[in-house]
Amino acid sequence: MRKPVVGVIGNAHRVENRFQVQMVGERNLRAVAEVSGGLPVMFAGAPDITDIAALLDTVDGIVLTGARANVHPTRFNVDPCEKHEPYDIHRDEVALALSVACVSRGIPLFGICRGLQEMNVAFGGSLHPEIREIPGRMNHRMPRLENGEIHPDPTVVFADRHDVDLTPGGAFAKLLGCERIRVNSLHGQGILDPGKRVLIEGVAEDGTIEAIRIAEAPTFALGVQWHAEYDPQRNPINRKLFEAFGEAMVAKQKAAA
Repeated sequence: MRKPVVGVIGNAHRVENRFQVQMVGERNLRAVAEVSGGLPVMFAGAPDITDIAALLDTVDGIVLTGARANVHPTRFNVDPCEKHEPYDIHRDEVALALSVACVSRGIPLFGICRGLQEMNVAFGGSLHPEIREIPGRMNHRMPRLENGEIHPDPTVVFADRHDVDLTPGGAFAKLLGCERIRVNSLHGQGILDPGKRVLIEGVAEDGTIEAIRIAEAPTFALGVQWHAEYDPQRNPINRKLFEAFGEAMVAKQKAAA
């Protein structure tokens, strides 16, 4: 049996302020290849060159990665604000349609950080543009130096920062074999209202939704707010998630055969 092919969504970037490119973080690609056992293939977060039906005929699973850009507020009926930029409206269009299509066609779907947010919006949910502004919430953004620059040490940036309580008996608790985990935190936007088919599977100590699954999905359709692609080769929680994603893709291949 061939390796499962995994579509990993790209993010729009401008290199040297001149060249428009699509990029994927290497940690995402290595997590897919080294832990899920798949062949990672980037596809563009651009609707004019990405045929979702053709893409899903080609791949065995989809990863919606994290990204710097926020989901555009008009996607959940909120006026945009400059302070919550940047946005990536082209990725929004691809990722939201793709989330629904994956679940409909029974193709394993793994949403990470922005990916979780996209899954929620795709099924009718809403987001808060800056979770830390809600009374009682912590700052979930990545650590910075006193001068405001992002901390240069990735072990500090991706260090575990808070607990997540998992739903007893839920998909995550069964998969991970526990009801409390500790995770990293690198996001500003977060789920406000869950979508109609979005089931909450994990909540941070401050009430922020950290883990979801799509109800009645025929296969793996999970989202996490933390960056699970960071060191799943050694982190047991993240490793189990990518392994389960890989197992779901193999099961899909066997069923198709």
